[in-house]
Formats: sequence, C-alpha cells, structure tokens
Amino acid sequence: MLKISKKCISVGKTFSASPDILWDLITDTDQWPRWGPTVKAVRTSERYISKGSEGQVLTPLGIWLPFVVTDYEHEYFWNWKVASVRATGHRLQSADAGGAILWFEVPVIAFPYIAICRMALNCIADCLTESPKR
Repeated sequence: MLKISKKCISVGKTFSASPDILWDLITDTDQWPRWGPTVKAVRTSERYISKGSEGQVLTPLGIWLPFVVTDYEHEYFWNWKVASVRATGHRLQSADAGGAILWFEVPVIAFPYIAICRMALNCIADCLTESPKR
C-alpha cells in the first residue's frame, strides 16, 4: 500500500498480529537490527523508546550516527531524527479485518527510501513468524 501527501510518502502493510505486538517490535531497540535494513546495531540507555530517547545506530557502512525520537504517541506513532535529519515515521492503524496496518512515512524529498521501508515491512513479517532472538 502506498499513500502520497504534500509532506510525506507512506508505505504500509497489513499484519494479522495485534497492534500491541507490532508496537513492541518497532519500539524495542534490541529488535531494530532484525527488521531495519539500515540498522546493524543500536547504542542507547533505553531498550524501549519514548519521546526524547537518544542513542546511536550503526549503519551498514560501519558509521555510528546519533538519533533522537522527536515525536511519540504510545501505540500509534513515533518519528525520529538521525544525524539531525528528519527520518522515518512509524504509524500503526487498526485493520478492518483485525490485526493492524504498519505504515512507514518518509519525507517526499527522500522518496527513494520507500524501497528500504518495503524491505523493512517484509522483515517485520518474518520477525513475527520467527521466535524472538534476544
């Protein structure tokens, strides 16, 4: 699924998992490397993010970049800046047939990153069928 607005482009996928399971997966920094193609590792003092959470992510290029969670509404939406640049928004929406739709939002100027977001959605689907790796 794809949505386009003046400010962002969103790509989404419907999951049969409950919204709270999806929320747990996308806010647990220990899990980010499992589903985030551009996150190889995370350094932060908080396992679960909230507004103002800070840390660093290791990119596939081997570079550690700082991040901060700029917007956060529990079990609904979070957004962050990576290296002081507005990055991906993460939004949950209840699905009509049960489960939830997870949307990734990127600024229009970063539209090629939608391909990475599609990969992440597929990785999340894989994570939901595997046992947790902790």
